[in-house]
Amino acid sequence: MQRLVLATRNAHKVAELRAILAAEAGLDVELVGADAFPDVPDVKETGVTFGENALLKAHALARATGLPAVADDSGLCVDVLGGAPGIFSARWAGRHGDDRANLELLLAQLADVPDAHRGAHFACAAALALPDGTERVTEGQLRGTLRYAPAGSGGFGYDPILQPDGDTRTCAELTPEEKNAISHRGLAFRALAPLVRELLSAPR
Repeated sequence: MQRLVLATRNAHKVAELRAILAAEAGLDVELVGADAFPDVPDVKETGVTFGENALLKAHALARATGLPAVADDSGLCVDVLGGAPGIFSARWAGRHGDDRANLELLLAQLADVPDAHRGAHFACAAALALPDGTERVTEGQLRGTLRYAPAGSGGFGYDPILQPDGDTRTCAELTPEEKNAISHRGLAFRALAPLVRELLSAPR
């Protein structure tokens, strides 16, 4: 069984990506998170696009572990803010990974924005990097409208305030299966899955 490393220490993401890739790639692969390699340092996300940041993380982990690595970079892009927070979504309030502070700051910034201008989308770039430098990147988006207050206890990040187009619930009110079926991350990783299968199955 071949090991495939997911370049994240976020337990929510590991579970989500494992479910998506296991269902779609159809490979006899053990999927492990970066926390299985505690000596590997975190990668600075110095790219200016989701794709660049995803590749930075995937290549760094592939080099450090000698294993194929998969990474993603994702965020919330708000129309009226010109696509912000975008690549700064995880540290919008100033401290990386403080979901509550990020969400509260964004809601405060949009407090007076009417329904007609609360369009936004989640964006995700998924990257696969092999130790020999081979790389692939795919992308996905989930469009919706931003609520005025959080709703739902599932998901993470900005999930409680984005209501997908065509639904009456936020992403945090969807079941994991419902969310994976339509999410930006689900779309990006389902597109990446056949590339993972192709590259990992090829003789090297």
